[in-house]
Amino acid sequence: MNSASVIVVVCWYSAHIGVLLLNKYLWSVWGFKFPVFMTLCHMIMCSILSAAAREFRIVPKQYIRTKRHYSKVAILAMTFALSVLGGNVSLRYIPVSFNQALGATTPFFTAIFAYVLLQKKESSETYMSLVPVVGGIAIATWGEPSFHFLGFIACLVGVCCRALKSVLQGWLLSPVGEKAEDRPVGETKLDSMSLLYYMSPVAIVTLGICTCIMEPNALSAFYEAAALNPSFIAILLANCFIAYLVNLTNFLVTAHVGALTLQVLGNAKGVVCTIVSIMLFRNPITFRSVLG
Repeated sequence: MNSASVIVVVCWYSAHIGVLLLNKYLWSVWGFKFPVFMTLCHMIMCSILSAAAREFRIVPKQYIRTKRHYSKVAILAMTFALSVLGGNVSLRYIPVSFNQALGATTPFFTAIFAYVLLQKKESSETYMSLVPVVGGIAIATWGEPSFHFLGFIACLVGVCCRALKSVLQGWLLSPVGEKAEDRPVGETKLDSMSLLYYMSPVAIVTLGICTCIMEPNALSAFYEAAALNPSFIAILLANCFIAYLVNLTNFLVTAHVGALTLQVLGNAKGVVCTIVSIMLFRNPITFRSVLG
């Protein structure tokens, strides 16, 4: 990787670890256990900031000119919303360390989706390297002291959607160094900020519907928490801003290094998240889990 790619990856690591721990802090310490509503807040912040970046011409304006192109972005947005939703819901039932251990299977699913959807084949060595990853996760999951079935399923759904999202966004984002003549006719490949701008409204609608169905008391709980302690609003806003940085840097990493490499780098990030989580939240772990 070149120096620009390294900087983007470091920023992505820092933002992801920050929002993950802040999410768990809000649920564990503040008792605000409404992950769907929080994900909705994240996407509202993403929509506002990406629109502001376009309005003030921080990034060039790009446009979607065909219904077919917008349908691709809409599918990506819904997949993205479900990936974040699955991960956040799982944190309500399982610790960050277990969440990150399960997340390490994402490269496996990414390779499968890339082959099925895009007919993209990796080398035999790449596929073989994924076998011990999946085996290690099986060992870590077996006998996990904090195992919760609903949390496990939510995390697995989030992992599959995250893998599918990586493949789709790699398909829609402008790769570094791509030439204009290589782009599909009638479809402008989007930069990371423009893609986030067009995705956010669809994700907001999807998450808004999910919030009304799954967490009808979330808004009243938000007002109550804010009334009891105004600093709650500041923490939630900081959480939403860091979530915006996570989404932005995630797209930038994909554009620089590709979908599968993104998920492999994510596994290394997961190790850091797991260690920090265990140190801060003191959740129990077994020797088998560490070995896995």
